[in-house]
Amino acid sequence: MNIHTEHKIVSQDFFEENALNLHPQKIVFTNGCFDVLHFGHVYYLQQARQLGDLLVVGLNSDASVKRLKGDSRPINGEKERAYVLAALAFVDYVVVFEEDTPEKIIKKVKPDVLVKGGDYEISNIVGADFVQQNGGIVTTIPFVEGFSSTQIIEKLNIK
Repeated sequence: MNIHTEHKIVSQDFFEENALNLHPQKIVFTNGCFDVLHFGHVYYLQQARQLGDLLVVGLNSDASVKRLKGDSRPINGEKERAYVLAALAFVDYVVVFEEDTPEKIIKKVKPDVLVKGGDYEISNIVGADFVQQNGGIVTTIPFVEGFSSTQIIEKLNIK
């Protein structure tokens, strides 16, 4: 394991403990399962990082992915998914969360920008009210058509 990558995988408490050091910078937060990392994910994360100084990625735990996607998911475990995300130069921190939504971690990170894929309506983004009430912005990045973990998994299951 690469020490440079591992230090980017942090606990939820990290953000409370380091708030003064982190918040002079513009923090961008996004979240997802990122089960089978693909072009759409990478493009989206690069675009998200351009919205601020630090990109924090909330990653659904294995149990959370299973509850959201079904018993056959995740394909890759949370430790491996976190490591792959942390290895991306434009991702500054990865934090795994157990809940079905990232609301708790959003309140700890206190991002200046909350971003999701273009398939979301801002009114339906978890944590949007909190971020906006604290002076932040909530935005979406256009979805890259033809790329999804589910589609990739379905292609792999073709016999």
